[in-house]
Amino acid sequence: MILSRARRYIFIHIPKTGGTALTLALEARAARGDVILADTPKGRARRRRITGVEAAGRLWKHSSLAEIRGLATDQEIATFFTFTLVRNPWNRMVSYYHWLRAQSFAHPAVALARATDFAGFLAAPQTQAALAANPYSRYVTTAAGEERCDLFLRLEHLHEEAGALEARLGFRLPPLPLANASARPRDWRPSYRAREAGTVARLCAADTARFGYR
Repeated sequence: MILSRARRYIFIHIPKTGGTALTLALEARAARGDVILADTPKGRARRRRITGVEAAGRLWKHSSLAEIRGLATDQEIATFFTFTLVRNPWNRMVSYYHWLRAQSFAHPAVALARATDFAGFLAAPQTQAALAANPYSRYVTTAAGEERCDLFLRLEHLHEEAGALEARLGFRLPPLPLANASARPRDWRPSYRAREAGTVARLCAADTARFGYR
């Protein structure tokens, strides 16, 4: 998550959508006062800036618009240019699963992914509940329940859609580095049988319809 008062923007980083790469590109042109919540060089260097801040929710790289209330004022949330990245949900789930399997921290999703295959992970009630409860829109919904996002960028079409972001920010983005990638085949489609594909279609129906994914 980046809050830039100098350029009047808020970048919301939805998990496993390429947000770390975009954060690195944005922080290369960061203003002195920008707040960067991320596991990146400038994010780590600026962590002390949130010391003592009382926010509505957890302050970390995947903070939602509702959670940063207090770090950002209601006026800033209402008027700053807000944008985020989204990703094909089928691809995202394969990426998420393989990323979890490479982790060692204590978390139920890590334990589940390391103990089962992809089909079992996707069939688990906790996985399905998390998917159903967290459509992309949730991350850019305010504490008052209003969706506030000026630009959704689709990761798969970023080279075509980034122009709108660059025009608003006033600078060209450098090529995005490969960051935080999971170790897996690039083609995610063989990971799915009809049952698993249908599960993602059902749980992510709002996102697939809204952003044209299939």
